[in-house]
Amino acid sequence: MFARVGLLALLALGLLLLAPGAAAQQAGLELLTVTGGEARQTYSVSLQVLLFMTALSVIPALLITTTAFTRIIIVLAILRQGLGTQQTPSNQVLLGIALFLTIFIMAPVGDRVYQEAITPYLAEELPPAEALAAAAAPVREFMLAHTRETDLAMFASLGGHGSFETPDDVPLSVLLPAFVTSELKTAFQIGFLLLVPFLIIDLVVASVLMSMGMVMLSPLIISLPFKIMLFVLVDGWSLVMTTLAGSFFI
Repeated sequence: MFARVGLLALLALGLLLLAPGAAAQQAGLELLTVTGGEARQTYSVSLQVLLFMTALSVIPALLITTTAFTRIIIVLAILRQGLGTQQTPSNQVLLGIALFLTIFIMAPVGDRVYQEAITPYLAEELPPAEALAAAAAPVREFMLAHTRETDLAMFASLGGHGSFETPDDVPLSVLLPAFVTSELKTAFQIGFLLLVPFLIIDLVVASVLMSMGMVMLSPLIISLPFKIMLFVLVDGWSLVMTTLAGSFFI
């Protein structure tokens, strides 16, 4: 299930490049010519394959900026900073948590893309252009549902667009930056709420150390065990994961 959902967006973006029968009709580009004596062999590469391989460098960035990944990874990074545990959990652990939590959150959208676009396309019931539009519709709905109207209006104004009558009128050139900006704002708001209790602990420990005249002792060394203990006692990881997932399903 996880592997299928993770590949849905990749398949949707590659529909136009991998249309059935198109590779046979597409002229090849000369890639390499090998000459040996009187023999001459030319190797070519399909233009569609070349475009698809080039798109692979852009697809990861699109997946990150059009899903829940950005909000999740920023909140987790702020949480680690608030705990003061330096590189624990490591970047690899945070990326893994963010990735699989993103797959969990985006599973309904991925299922819609699979049912409405990929399955009909593989059954040759939809042409590539219509299949691509059908695959983009659920993703657009997800992005619009989590984009602030103020951010949308700001980028529409910067792009010289007027007011939009329906959500379908919003172009991707406006929706994408507005969605990313909204995700950044939401992530920092959640991060601020996570930092407040840790900040209080740091202030209390620093005040106690100052009153005891222990100015040479770093408050972070003393406050770290208390912050970890508080985080464990309140089942912090479950609260953070529930909050992040709930922020998308509400």
